[in-house]
Amino acid sequence: MNVKKLELLAPGGDIEAIKAAIVAGANAVYCGLDTFNARNRATNLSFDQLIGILRLAHKYHCQVFLTLNVVILEQEIPALFKLLNKLVNTRLDGIIVQDLGLFYLVEKYFPTLKIHASTQLTTVNAGQVEFLAKVGASRLNLSRELNLDEIKTLTHLAHQYHMLAEVFVHGSLCIAFSGQCYSSSVSVGNSGNRGRCSQACRDEYETTPTGKNFPLNLKDNSAYFDLPELVDAGVDSLKIEGRIKGAHYVYTVIDSWRRQIDRFMATGSLLKNDDNLRKVFNRDFTNSFLKADLSKDMFIDNVRDNSVQYALKKHHAVGIVHIEAVKKTLYKDKNALGATLEDKVKHLSIEKRQLTLLFSGQLDQPLRLTVMIVDPIEEGADKNNDSLVFESESVLSAATEKGLDSAILEKRFKNLSADYEIERFDFSELDTNLRLPFRELTQIKNKLTFLLNDSLALIAPVKVPKLTKHPKVNQTPTLSLLISEEKDIYLSEITDADVYFKLPESYKKDTSKYSNLLKNNPRLIPWFPAVLIGKDYDAAVRILEEIKPQRIVSNNTGIAYKAYTMGIKWIAGPFLNTTNSYALRTMKEALNCAGAFLSNEINQMQIRKIHRPENFKLLYSIYHPILMMTSRQCFFQQTVGCNKPSIDDRCMQTCKKSTTITNIKGVSFNIDKQRGGYPSIYNHEQFLNMQIVSDLANLLDEFFIDLTDIGTGSKEKLDKAQLIKQFERLLQGELEPEFQLHEMIVESTNQQYIQGL
Repeated sequence: MNVKKLELLAPGGDIEAIKAAIVAGANAVYCGLDTFNARNRATNLSFDQLIGILRLAHKYHCQVFLTLNVVILEQEIPALFKLLNKLVNTRLDGIIVQDLGLFYLVEKYFPTLKIHASTQLTTVNAGQVEFLAKVGASRLNLSRELNLDEIKTLTHLAHQYHMLAEVFVHGSLCIAFSGQCYSSSVSVGNSGNRGRCSQACRDEYETTPTGKNFPLNLKDNSAYFDLPELVDAGVDSLKIEGRIKGAHYVYTVIDSWRRQIDRFMATGSLLKNDDNLRKVFNRDFTNSFLKADLSKDMFIDNVRDNSVQYALKKHHAVGIVHIEAVKKTLYKDKNALGATLEDKVKHLSIEKRQLTLLFSGQLDQPLRLTVMIVDPIEEGADKNNDSLVFESESVLSAATEKGLDSAILEKRFKNLSADYEIERFDFSELDTNLRLPFRELTQIKNKLTFLLNDSLALIAPVKVPKLTKHPKVNQTPTLSLLISEEKDIYLSEITDADVYFKLPESYKKDTSKYSNLLKNNPRLIPWFPAVLIGKDYDAAVRILEEIKPQRIVSNNTGIAYKAYTMGIKWIAGPFLNTTNSYALRTMKEALNCAGAFLSNEINQMQIRKIHRPENFKLLYSIYHPILMMTSRQCFFQQTVGCNKPSIDDRCMQTCKKSTTITNIKGVSFNIDKQRGGYPSIYNHEQFLNMQIVSDLANLLDEFFIDLTDIGTGSKEKLDKAQLIKQFERLLQGELEPEFQLHEMIVESTNQQYIQGL
């Protein structure tokens, strides 16, 4: 067994939580600054605090990974460069990244930073692993929805590409595929891709036919008793969720997992009791994703802490006296855990080390700088002092004009290292009216800075590269449309628009059906979905190999990678969340991408700032059902009910149910399951943005409309031929189609375009 290399990776939402993780035995922590991270509800750290955390964590042999796991806007690039220029001169162990543009920037300009691919990249297939290796990832986080066999396959492949694989093993579960959830963005304007998820999946809804009020609420993830299988799968890092949870929670969970790992390492057996995990916040536990058992038991109709309910159930407490006694014992145990933590962290400090700079020298003698270093005094520890001495190469000479004085020396030496603070300058042993060439002062400062930086040379700051604005590919924007059923192929005969055909997420038994359909209708351009797992991904690759289409649209980087290796022209779909110029360059330079849909979450001004690469198309969807979330779980078990105890392959292939759920504000959402597709939830309104046609026709090459019946539920079907006609007239500059389209599409919004990210 390779247990010795197993990393326990802890969340750190604030300083105290990070300290708790360190003393509990974490091998690494992941934390965020107050910007560019996907948990802005956590307290997070300032840059100075991060420096102190790095010093403290490394002292205890604990690595630190920084979350920069949001999509980046063009106007934020200068601030991002400023931050990266600082990070490269720290001892940071890695950055966690979602935005494809950030991969490009780090690989090209900050190669000393190790990139970890975020869970927001929805990594579920072999092609995505190969893609991430191509763009410079050193580690990837596999999606929480995967089972052990799938994890084992992808981990083995990652290792072939010299990448580590980490898996979430404890904490909150999203019901949606991470990175493919827009519910918060759509419903309240807070994008999960920007770290502002409002957790709509935890919301209360009107009671469903099955009697549920929280039909989207999953139990928490816990693989506490699955450690042997995870080790067998070759997983490198066990990741604990919880950056918005407190130090008490982090300490308890990490301590419990540390004990489990150490026990298994020493004996090959597991601890049988997870009671401590159940004494801190939890929604009860499930390991059903890992076990490939997507059952009703994964849900819990209660978003609150389950620890009290578990204790009462365990002790069969029914009477008032017994219930109060059990509660009292539970709270006593919780307080005891808290007291243990407080005692263990009280000596830990992230304060900067203090420097005293003593300058001394006389005429015809070298200038001497003695630097005294004092570590923060930690309770129970000896005071740790150190000193460094530097001398100038030349001797001090008499000054003919103004000589060295305190103001000159303080100005020269005030900025040395982010991990140190100058407590005091001392000039008491330096004679007056003396001079020394300034280059020698610079040499002394550089030597001192080098030693304070652990004998590593500082990396010079990089300026934001100036991008060239390249002209459009199409002088006049064209129209494109998406269909998903054979009955709609006739639409390709009534328009000159490009016609994309949406392939389902699962069709491994119908590969030949779709191959033949595409072969017999060469005008159809294959459109690949965002999530393709296991054999479904293999089937999608077979489509590429059998059809060898001239071009495709892919919302999945794994299929994009395969298209690149086969020399097939590909367009990046809207679910790749593209929001900046550098994401376009990642795809073009790494994978020869020919164009990309811009994210529908960004507004006019955010789009205007984007610079296209040369000979690169920019596309934008102006009409489509608004996807809120896609899940591997079943939305019908908790709503209208389902006789099956758990989801199986047949569900994917045959189920085509639809229903609605209504939140307590009275807003309804369509739940839609297409044959061969994952269950999805859509907004009650369609996205309709005609404003952008007049706003940005000079910047965009192609406007897109989605004519599939996906997401419409039981709504009346629109006349698709008439829709095409009106959108074509709209692109020709006519005014009447706006009125006609609003008449046809009654429930619509373009709020995301107005608000932006």
